[in-house]
Amino acid sequence: MAANDPAFLVSKAEERYSDRLDEIAERIFSDREKRIVMLAGPSASGKTTTAGLIASRLESRGAKAFTVSLDDFYHDQRDAILDENGKPDYETVNALNIALIDSCLEDIIKNGTTRLPHFDFVSGRRSGFSDPITLGKDDVLIVEGIHALNDVIVGKNPKAFKLYIAARSNVVDEDGAVVFQHPWLRLCRRIVRDYKFRGSDANFTLKMWPNVRRGEKLYISPYKENADLMFDSSLPDEVAVLKPFVVPLLEALPQGKYEIADDILRGFERIEIMEESNIAPSSLVREFIGGSIYPS
Repeated sequence: MAANDPAFLVSKAEERYSDRLDEIAERIFSDREKRIVMLAGPSASGKTTTAGLIASRLESRGAKAFTVSLDDFYHDQRDAILDENGKPDYETVNALNIALIDSCLEDIIKNGTTRLPHFDFVSGRRSGFSDPITLGKDDVLIVEGIHALNDVIVGKNPKAFKLYIAARSNVVDEDGAVVFQHPWLRLCRRIVRDYKFRGSDANFTLKMWPNVRRGEKLYISPYKENADLMFDSSLPDEVAVLKPFVVPLLEALPQGKYEIADDILRGFERIEIMEESNIAPSSLVREFIGGSIYPS
């Protein structure tokens, strides 16, 4: 389909994703006690776009919705938690200012209003706070971040709707053999995003990937069972779309330096290329290749 009828493949992929978002939005909207939504998932799961699209669906139902990124609650870099090697550990939940998160959420729940921080990743410190945001009785605050389901955060908000998102589907051939593993998909998303938005090569992403995966196992996966709903963010068309972006970046690496890079390149040999012009600005894939209406 990627080669012969890309428009059909994209339409079916987006239809499935959209239907799932409609289901989630309806569940949140129908339970008026769920004024806070906690959306968690590992790196490159599509949290930013998914949060934005859920918000737009809630607003179409008559509820004002605000989205908040837990990334804005990082401690200043000078106060960063250090790992066992003495380097800043941005994967631990303790890298976030938990007291500030608690304060903002408590203000929303008790008073219906709060001011949200903004973190400047260039300077590595908080750059200020937003103007006050106010939630009416039917409005919703969507909090997204890798630690949104961690007990130290969501445990103080038992009435929150808890959503876990991750790319969970492998690409298989007609015999059911795995051609492309789902952890590779998230890594490819991250490689392309780091290159497009930070100008970083694949070596940058691959060097930090083991620590990212370590953080997922310690701080994210143990809490996914707390979710009210789990959401697979894999799209059937995106491996074909990512291929022309990822392959040159991986081929620029010394062969054999990263075993996973060589494995991914072999997997891409079975994947057709699909032009990004087929992808709409609202697609989840745009969060990683650029041109998204919900920038990462």
